[in-house]
Amino acid sequence: MPAYIPYGAYWSTPFARWQGALSHLHSIEFAAHVAKGALADRNIPLDAFDFAAYGLTVPQHRSFYGTPWFTGLLGAEHLAGPTVNQACATGARLVATAMGEFAVSGSKVALIASGDRTSNGAHAYYPAPSQPGGTGRGEDIVMESFNSDPYAKCAMVDTADNVARKFGLTTEEQHEVAAFRFEQYQMALSDDRAFQKRYMADTTDIPDARLRKTIATLAGDEGVYPSSPEKMASLKPVRGDGTVTFAGQTHPADGNAGIVMTADKNAAIELSPTSGPVVEIVAVSQARDEPAHMPAAPIRAAKRALELADMEIGQIDVFKSHNPFAVNDLAFAKAFDLDWRKMNNYGSSLVWGHPQGPTGLRAMIEMIEELEIKGGGYGLFQGCAAGDSAMAVIMKVG
Repeated sequence: MPAYIPYGAYWSTPFARWQGALSHLHSIEFAAHVAKGALADRNIPLDAFDFAAYGLTVPQHRSFYGTPWFTGLLGAEHLAGPTVNQACATGARLVATAMGEFAVSGSKVALIASGDRTSNGAHAYYPAPSQPGGTGRGEDIVMESFNSDPYAKCAMVDTADNVARKFGLTTEEQHEVAAFRFEQYQMALSDDRAFQKRYMADTTDIPDARLRKTIATLAGDEGVYPSSPEKMASLKPVRGDGTVTFAGQTHPADGNAGIVMTADKNAAIELSPTSGPVVEIVAVSQARDEPAHMPAAPIRAAKRALELADMEIGQIDVFKSHNPFAVNDLAFAKAFDLDWRKMNNYGSSLVWGHPQGPTGLRAMIEMIEELEIKGGGYGLFQGCAAGDSAMAVIMKVG
């Protein structure tokens, strides 16, 4: 069954490179702080919601309480719901979660939100009393998740190199994508960030850790490095036998985002804070590729979404991807015989960074706004996730 998004009923903070301006903030508390203000600014009452889900991939202090804590901080104590984690596909999974709730429980209006802080990730210790001396295991949850897939036995950068080999992708091609994506991001910054201000505050107040006073402000993303073909050309691949350099991949970041969803078209129109098009979610899908080939998984997810929507790739007007590696876009474009330059106008996670959970939400929000600028049409978001998996979402605007 379809679901809808009230036009304009969504938001994202700027994304800040890890150990930057947002590194001191508890991700759930900060996400609730931002969502409370965003809903008030859009005149959306808390009692309009009968379902909520929160996405979290990096544990925070007391995050066991997840969504009920998030909604309680909002002042929406009537809202329960699951806390969702599907790694980098968490944004799309939140959309699917709300659609499933509409279908099985009769819920009508959902708040989905996600916030993650890759900065200062938790260091876990797992007791093992049966081991010699009772010595357990330790884990740096953020860094080891990047560098050690327990099933595929490799780091994420290795999956990108594997896909580059499979599709015959060179370092030079990856650098060309990275440079072009940076140019596309400049479109979102032109006219005093006019595109970003469609869904992001002009300036975002950064509170202290206790959320009591403002200690700084952010006017847009923090930590985006300018693209330099000369510097990129001097970089060596991360792996000696690979093609992926640091320029061909994204950076970890902190931030949050949220979207209002409804089961009913009329409710979406009523809750829209501004006049605009109808936003319909047409299809959601997931897929998994062969081990250690994560950046190729969106190809399978997108094919499945197109099948569910009974559509062809040529009917898609806007393509948006979570592209932790330039390899993602090159492989996807080759698989569908597309021009990769037609993807990711106004920016993508390759440039503005990757806080994991909220990354896909921001990309889908930008997809809606690009479609509105174009006068409507169909958009396809796709992105990979840990475990050689991926999700895809097709939306119709207009």
